[in-house]
Amino acid sequence: MIGALFGLARPLIHKLDAEQAHRLTIAALAVAPPLRPAADPPSLAVEAFGLRFANPVGLAAGFDKNAEAIDGALGLGFGFVEVGGVTPLPQPGNPRPRVFRLPEDEAVINRYGLNSEGMEAVAARLSARRKKGGIVGVNLGANKDSADRSADYAVLAGRLAPLADFLTVNVSSPNTPGLRDLQAEDALDDLIARTLAARDEAAAGGKPTPVLIKIAPDLSLSELDGMVSVARRRKVDGMIVSNTTIARPDSLRSANKVETGGLSGKPLFAASTRILAETFLRVERQFPLIGVGGIDSAETAFAKIRAGASLLQFYSAMVFRGPGLVGEVKRGLDMQMRKAGLPRLDVLVGRDAEAIARGETI
Repeated sequence: MIGALFGLARPLIHKLDAEQAHRLTIAALAVAPPLRPAADPPSLAVEAFGLRFANPVGLAAGFDKNAEAIDGALGLGFGFVEVGGVTPLPQPGNPRPRVFRLPEDEAVINRYGLNSEGMEAVAARLSARRKKGGIVGVNLGANKDSADRSADYAVLAGRLAPLADFLTVNVSSPNTPGLRDLQAEDALDDLIARTLAARDEAAAGGKPTPVLIKIAPDLSLSELDGMVSVARRRKVDGMIVSNTTIARPDSLRSANKVETGGLSGKPLFAASTRILAETFLRVERQFPLIGVGGIDSAETAFAKIRAGASLLQFYSAMVFRGPGLVGEVKRGLDMQMRKAGLPRLDVLVGRDAEAIARGETI
């Protein structure tokens, strides 16, 4: 039903400016009574970061930046939702237009620049729905004009850790000048140490909120070595692979390919899946990974799992495939499990990581 409605509405939605369409979608999900999706089959349940996910399919950060439509998104059938990126202080982001559809490529380019209503607005919304359930993560970012960006992450962790099921340290957005410099090993080590200390202080002796690191797909393998080294040494709870890319594959056909910003959607799939496999091999199962980038079907979702993902996220594909994609991916994964005669997904995590890292298969 959801897919059919989207099919009817899509031509009208795509006549709107991309950011305007995005805002209308958020507004609709925020005010409409949340749907009640059918219970997920036990085969799709995942244990990760000390949390139990009813299914591995999550909504990526960037969709609900200000935590306005969490329950509406969960009602679409997602196993978890990540809101943000959130900055300590409100900031408008980059000038419009700043998001562009690439319809021939089923891709999106955005240069939002971490537009955020700020930490306190998000904290208020998270607090108001705290008892409603559902797994909700918060993606953390730094203010563009901050004199100490590492301190921004610590401030966010201290304030939002008690209200979130997990926190993501986003040092991989390409749209805030200099932010990706924090992926360098020494800078990241300091940032993570301060973030974890603030998280632990906020826990007040209780169970600390899991902290994950989100990385770019454009890393060299030596840069990836450094980031994984920090993640393992500091005992973070997981990594998200990957954010958008600044690369522009030769295969792009849409006129908007010339726009600056981060590219997401179908063209990101191969690069993000290879860096996922490389990350899985380096992590050596010390913590779980979330695979993001170019998922637009059950087949691409399954490939992420084979590359090393315990959990999945997407967002851009819904621009072209609609919210019915959530159920489609879940049904396809369950079918794969049944065909293989396997009781749960985790036995397949990383099965083909070595081959994918070598570029032999995806």
